[in-house]
Amino acid sequence: MRWLLTTAVISFGAAVAPSRAEAQSATRNVLLIVADDLGLDLGCYGHPVIRTPNLDALAKRGVRFAKAYATVASCSPSRASVYTGLFTHQNGQYGLQHAPHSQQTHSWVVGLPRLLRLAGYYTGIIGKVHVGPAAVYGWEVEVTKGTGRNGAAIADRAREFFAAAGKKPFFLVVGYIDPHRAKVSFDNEKFEKDAGEVRYDPAKVVVPPYLPDLPEVRRDLAEYYQAVSRLDRHVGLLLKVLAESGHGDDTLIIFISDNGIPFPGAKTTLYEAGVHLPMILAGPGVPAGRTSDAMVSFVDITPTVLDWCQAKGPNYSLPGRSLLPILSEDRPKGWDVVFGSHQMHEITMMYPMRSITTRTHKYLVNLDHPKEFPFASDLWGSPSWQAVRRTGVKMLGQRSVVDYLRRPKEELYDLTTDPHEMKNVATVPANAAILADLRRRLRAWQQQTNDPWLILYRDEDAQFNR
Repeated sequence: MRWLLTTAVISFGAAVAPSRAEAQSATRNVLLIVADDLGLDLGCYGHPVIRTPNLDALAKRGVRFAKAYATVASCSPSRASVYTGLFTHQNGQYGLQHAPHSQQTHSWVVGLPRLLRLAGYYTGIIGKVHVGPAAVYGWEVEVTKGTGRNGAAIADRAREFFAAAGKKPFFLVVGYIDPHRAKVSFDNEKFEKDAGEVRYDPAKVVVPPYLPDLPEVRRDLAEYYQAVSRLDRHVGLLLKVLAESGHGDDTLIIFISDNGIPFPGAKTTLYEAGVHLPMILAGPGVPAGRTSDAMVSFVDITPTVLDWCQAKGPNYSLPGRSLLPILSEDRPKGWDVVFGSHQMHEITMMYPMRSITTRTHKYLVNLDHPKEFPFASDLWGSPSWQAVRRTGVKMLGQRSVVDYLRRPKEELYDLTTDPHEMKNVATVPANAAILADLRRRLRAWQQQTNDPWLILYRDEDAQFNR
């Protein structure tokens, strides 16, 4: 892994800086922006309704990844994968960090902020943290009080952080709450008098194929759209503060979401709607206005940041790779597969799943498939799901309610003809060779990453190895 990081630094530095001395002396800051429960619902990702001018402008300044994937569609586990470079079954952050779920990252893990502190960086996080324990991650500054959905307050705290960094290079994470659900809808009523709020007509929303076209679903989506546009406004405030601090030209900006939208069929699943997410990189030396078709994973973020900062990695292997050497390539070779690993969301939601996604297919294994698929409390209480229950509709869009709740052990989807994964073709005889290949590749990845859930295969090993 150290060899991988060193090689990436050399190749990227040659493209960005005119001399080795200048590359070594240049300040290399990092601003990582994490949205909460945002899908591919941005103008720069082709959404025809939602207005996101600030993030669209950021994409024009850098590289927009068209095929970026979270490792899991659950808040704490996804963030832990981002901040450690390890899949959740490796780092131990199996579920939500806050009580009563109280899941924690393994104590032996050395988080990215801690690694950068060792490299002389001033590190901090503002807003949502949602991983633990603190000793694993090691941020010098944690600011959560008074942030919430207050974008102005977050921008002010960021301004203070940039000033406090002084001449030291910095690594700052800003974790927004939007567009996560609140106890009631998306907290949009708190912004009723905010002239900057963008509101949407439920009649004009785009109902995704995994949701039923019901009035309650449309109103729910319109509320979600408003929270997305508010997120965009607040990111604009943050980037303005960054520029005013004098660090607009020496900071690598990374924008991602932790998981898909907070609706049934997306969040807490390994379906595309849950894990296929936005990722934008912009900053000095990053090609402007490019779209990358590389299949990249959020476990690639830690190696990328270490590479950018020219910092050492941990004393154990990381499964990801730096993205810096491929930023100028539209479709680089060797970036054609990603993996997913889910254990639980809430403590009552243990439902381990594994997935492998290629350019043409997705294969999922539901390791506890006899159980009904569990609902996150915010999804269960959402107007959308309650409308499904009240009306008794049989279909969640193009997928039946029964198929969503009762899943087979194996699922296979042809993403070329069925990009929204509505038809499971695992039992189609013509797909036997594809199924066998993906099954073997997924198992090999589990073995490489020391997946403790491999024990659930022990009754099948004899047949598998024939």
